[in-house]
Amino acid sequence: MASVAVDAIARANVTGVYMPSQYSSDESREDAAELARRLGVKMLTIPIHQPFNAYLNTLRGAFAHTKQDVTEENIQARIRGNILMALSNKFGWLVLTTGNKSEMSVGYATLYGDMAGGFAVIKDVPKTMVYDVSKCVNRLAGRTVIPKRVLVKAPTAELRPNQKDSDTLPPYSVLDPILKAYVEDDKEFGEMIRMGFDRKTVERVIRLVDSSEYKRRQAPPGVKITSRGLGKDRRFPITNRYKSF
Repeated sequence: MASVAVDAIARANVTGVYMPSQYSSDESREDAAELARRLGVKMLTIPIHQPFNAYLNTLRGAFAHTKQDVTEENIQARIRGNILMALSNKFGWLVLTTGNKSEMSVGYATLYGDMAGGFAVIKDVPKTMVYDVSKCVNRLAGRTVIPKRVLVKAPTAELRPNQKDSDTLPPYSVLDPILKAYVEDDKEFGEMIRMGFDRKTVERVIRLVDSSEYKRRQAPPGVKITSRGLGKDRRFPITNRYKSF
């Protein structure tokens, strides 16, 4: 996404923002710095440890006798969204959201968190295609613009210890073909089973896609590159009990 922004509006007009938490790895810090260096863009580092702890202290009474769960993960994402929008207000910057089509399809995104922003550059780009585009960027540049480790390490939101996307979702190599069949090709449940997809996985993916429509209605606009994008190309009821299977 950063590379696309640089190609579109030039490096002088792009600023990266790295917002580490206590769960952020050294690898992520190194990769963010290396990507910024190779793209030639400025990078701000704004840690979120203090505001996150302040939120937890503020909510301590209300959350008493409960265990940490996705709530605390989403708080971190929303702190980051708030910081980005503050920078946007102060400097007139346009915030580019980071969610790809795979994540947006199944709701693996946080309202008012990583969904906060003005333009969603890769909202219609499946995760597996994100990797293909990244490799293409390096190939066309004739050099390594996007660090190799970014392309080979396991995807993770780093919102809890040792978190991986695969803890919550099917592998993207499995997820993306199902999403293409359901979202873009408008295949019905039975058709997808006959295509050879695992029944339980298809049921789960369809449930995730259908139940995440309310999130997508609140997402910023973005570029359409596939035959059917999320949004005005595909509308799904959010106010009844309609099910696809």
